[in-house]
Amino acid sequence: MAEILPLKAWRYSEQLSEKLEDLTAPLFDVVSSKQRELLYQNPLNSIHLSVPQGEHPAQKAQQLLERWKAEGTIVQDEVPGIYVYYQYFRLPGDHEERCRKGFIAHIKAYDWEEEQILRHESTIVSSVNDRIALLRNTQIQPSPTHGLYEDESGELEAYMDAAIASPLYELEDYQGVREVLALIQEPGKIARFLAVMADKKIILADGHHRLEAAIAYRKEQADAFPDSVWKGSDYHLMYLTNVHGNHLKILPTHRLFYGSVLSREELLERLGEWFDLRVFGDAEELATYTFQRRWSFGLIFRNQAYVAKFKPERFAEVRPELPEALRSLDLVVLHDVLFGKILGMDPEQQRKSDLLAFERNFSRCLREVRSGEASFAVITREIELEQVLEVCKTGALMPQKSTYFYPKALGGLLFGSIKQDEFEYDYGAFFEQIKR
Repeated sequence: MAEILPLKAWRYSEQLSEKLEDLTAPLFDVVSSKQRELLYQNPLNSIHLSVPQGEHPAQKAQQLLERWKAEGTIVQDEVPGIYVYYQYFRLPGDHEERCRKGFIAHIKAYDWEEEQILRHESTIVSSVNDRIALLRNTQIQPSPTHGLYEDESGELEAYMDAAIASPLYELEDYQGVREVLALIQEPGKIARFLAVMADKKIILADGHHRLEAAIAYRKEQADAFPDSVWKGSDYHLMYLTNVHGNHLKILPTHRLFYGSVLSREELLERLGEWFDLRVFGDAEELATYTFQRRWSFGLIFRNQAYVAKFKPERFAEVRPELPEALRSLDLVVLHDVLFGKILGMDPEQQRKSDLLAFERNFSRCLREVRSGEASFAVITREIELEQVLEVCKTGALMPQKSTYFYPKALGGLLFGSIKQDEFEYDYGAFFEQIKR
């Protein structure tokens, strides 16, 4: 099942770690271009390894990484460990702080067909190729993907709570989230993590492109280091959180359409065949509107807004070939009817077209439409965690950007190397502990 290993992480030097808030970086697709530019201005920010700029970006990242290692900007831990990672946060309206608990480790980069890691979203080939090139050149992972596991016993939480009481780092990130990282290096405790996870399947919450790149790289390196028991290229950096007894929050990701396939009048007429449309007085109020009924959405044009509720009597016409757990999702109905049947975009076009954009920030949606840049915006409601789990277990895939797990894991807290001489260790000793 899910084989994990502790890791000898690379981390910013002790002198630099006091300024981690300036060195860490969010995932490239969750912040605006303006925020990214600020990060790039700091020559030591981890974004230069996770999303390098310019010509030949992968080679550029490799050269930078080698310099950072040589100059002591980042230093590798000598002994492998499990890195406990807690994120404390509040959502609008919250009075009490939430905490998402988890840990970071290396996990085998299982191919999807092995069904040890289950995905729920499709990927874009060009984005995967960029990630493969970066991994091939640097052999390091600046940010973990995010996986979910199911363990009702919650046994590992006691170890994590004890470790987090003496953290390595505590900082506030770009989201206002309090990020806390701690380390477990005791062999007996690490063995328990490996044992508990050994019979788990992992549901991938975030990082489909990065994991697909890791799978491809593992295949590329299949014949490398034949004498090594543990091969770095077989593994991938992942942040693992328990589905049970944890604060797992999924936020909605809205849709922006930039085309002019139909006039607004034609679009509303065709929408009316599938949805009950109600004029909504103030588009800004859709930010806090509660979409109680499934298959309901907000629709924003430049000078008018609507609430659109799908007509359930037409559900039989929506993707009947799909498993019920998938075809009943709001976003499947939306993509099939609006973008497919009405606007004429097949699923592949929806994945690749520049006309369709994904935006979690409601204010930015409103701004894009009112400025005339976007033709319209569709405001969606969040998907439930139980729905994600159900879909994953069917093997089916949701439309792109169906989930936005909040908060996102932060890049630059640690770096996971899969370079063989940096990865090499007698990991078998931990498995021997399990047998005792």
